[in-house]
Amino acid sequence: MARVFNFNPGPSTLPVDVLKIAQEELLDYKGTGMSIMETSHRAPEFDAVNEQAIALTREIMGLDDSYHVLFVGGGASSQFAIIPMNFLSDGKAGAYIDTGSWSAKAIKEADIIGKAHVAASSKDSEYKFIPKQDDIDLPGDAAYLHITTNNTIKGTQFHYIPETGGIPLIADMSSDICSRVIDYSRFSLIYAGAQKNLGPSGVTMVIIKEDLLQKCNDGLPTMFDYRTHAGKKSLYNTPPSFNIYIVKLVLEWIKQQGGLSVVEKINKEKQETVYAMIDKYPDYFKGTTEKDSRSWMNITLRLPSEDLEKKFIAEGKEAGLVGLKGHRSVGGIRVSLYNAMPLEGAQKVAEFMEDFKNKN
Repeated sequence: MARVFNFNPGPSTLPVDVLKIAQEELLDYKGTGMSIMETSHRAPEFDAVNEQAIALTREIMGLDDSYHVLFVGGGASSQFAIIPMNFLSDGKAGAYIDTGSWSAKAIKEADIIGKAHVAASSKDSEYKFIPKQDDIDLPGDAAYLHITTNNTIKGTQFHYIPETGGIPLIADMSSDICSRVIDYSRFSLIYAGAQKNLGPSGVTMVIIKEDLLQKCNDGLPTMFDYRTHAGKKSLYNTPPSFNIYIVKLVLEWIKQQGGLSVVEKINKEKQETVYAMIDKYPDYFKGTTEKDSRSWMNITLRLPSEDLEKKFIAEGKEAGLVGLKGHRSVGGIRVSLYNAMPLEGAQKVAEFMEDFKNKN
């Protein structure tokens, strides 16, 4: 078996231990004689998977039973519209901190549904930093404050939780959920596409607190109402069952590592290993973000020329370092260090950077 170090930003690398379990159980899940993919979502075997995934999410993130854990389709991008559909009403605005492409898309959808207020933005600086708490202009008519905790394209990340004065805090955590220890109970709603830190593409996790759920607008289409999914534990319609099964395995893997405190320690060492090379050769490996806003998950940089960047990406692939190309909208290099990327992968990238610089 020739596994590469997969730095793709999503779908991204999964823990090998998880893939092996899925492989072993693929044809015969726990003596059923069929794959979990073939099992009815009403069967007790899948019900157990769903319940375990919900319980593990709460346990790992330190959440109590007042939080509903949902697994839905449509990607995190669908949540951009579903959130304002559920919570915006006359006289209320959705407040947003604009830190990149994904938050900008969320703002666009909110403006279609109702009124969006940009409470803070780093757009004028090409999203090179995360606005500080003092920069946030939160209006009194805000129904919620929405943040995108990690910017996969520009390589920035929130390293604090905004104070909202009691206004519900909503977060798109698609690219850094369960990557570190934070107080998740400070959030009223969290959503994340699974394909970076939690599992494969095709399922989105939504975590919503009961008191916010009670504020959902009436008269919504059935499938766009959070209460529909919460009331049936995501089983109102046929869910992405195999994807939920993989998410459950990944959550078990996180628990087996020692939980988020251990995961955070490893993630910290990984990002420090790569950023050390950027700081060692700042005129060659040019970081694209301000240091206090650097992402642990997506390290973005430029080289002295685009030709060198193309060579870096091609030679990296030959060396078994796959997916180092920056997002098509910005170019450059991007090193994605999600949970399943082992420390060895970060070390190999750092060694490759040193060697590439010396040769070029």
